[in-house]
Amino acid sequence: MKQLLLLAATICTLSATAQIKMPAPSSTQTIIQDFGMGKIELTYSRPNIKGRTLFKENSLLAPVGKVWRTGANAVTRIKFTEPVMMMGKAIDTGTYAIWTIPGKKEWTIIINKDAKNWGTVYSEADDLFRFTVEAEPMKPSMETFTMQFANIKPESCELHLMWGTTAVSIPITTSIKEKIRAQVDKALSADKITAGTYQAAANFYYEWDKDYNKALANAAKATEANPKAFYLFLLKARIEKDMGDKASAKADAEKCIALATEAKNDDYIRSAKELIAKL
Repeated sequence: MKQLLLLAATICTLSATAQIKMPAPSSTQTIIQDFGMGKIELTYSRPNIKGRTLFKENSLLAPVGKVWRTGANAVTRIKFTEPVMMMGKAIDTGTYAIWTIPGKKEWTIIINKDAKNWGTVYSEADDLFRFTVEAEPMKPSMETFTMQFANIKPESCELHLMWGTTAVSIPITTSIKEKIRAQVDKALSADKITAGTYQAAANFYYEWDKDYNKALANAAKATEANPKAFYLFLLKARIEKDMGDKASAKADAEKCIALATEAKNDDYIRSAKELIAKL
């Protein structure tokens, strides 16, 4: 009887232990960043320094000259939904592992095809490519290993790695101009074209193509299709200003102010007045 009671108590103890949940020593973070015409998804684990040494000769954490999983636990994974370039090297859609070799003045960045690795076994045979980037000093010290996307522009961004007093920046670029042009050409060839389509075309030719004549022509068609849209007159005024046509830019900015006043939109009133002040 005593043995049965002891067995029951042991089972209860094991059951209770199995239900205990505690935070992982290195938390996992997933970042999804819109970029270009697609997205970049980054998943990595974030160890803390906890008074230990890192980025040193034979240091306990990420010693220099040794391949590092770039985090903790599973290998750091990066997924692209559109082709990109990393440090000028082409990388297709898919999921990849990021390994690194920390150095005193520069780091080796390794893009590896095996994204399912737990982070304990690295195989150079699975490397897609390698490149080096400078290691920069950083203050104040960062306790938790951190990765982030920064300086995000339509066709470029940077992936930052930061830990302790060291920061590394990885450039990522893409090319989407021709994809947008194809969309614009198709939209403008439709049987029925809306003011919004003309506006999008005007923005493309103005911001991307720097073809101000085409930008102005489409902006003018947009205002004809929607003569109450104060924001379209401001777009038209901006294009005219950059073309050097101050008189037309002022007239369209004043038209924007009148329509925006009627619509009670203070933001566009201020923007139009700022444009006139710069003429």
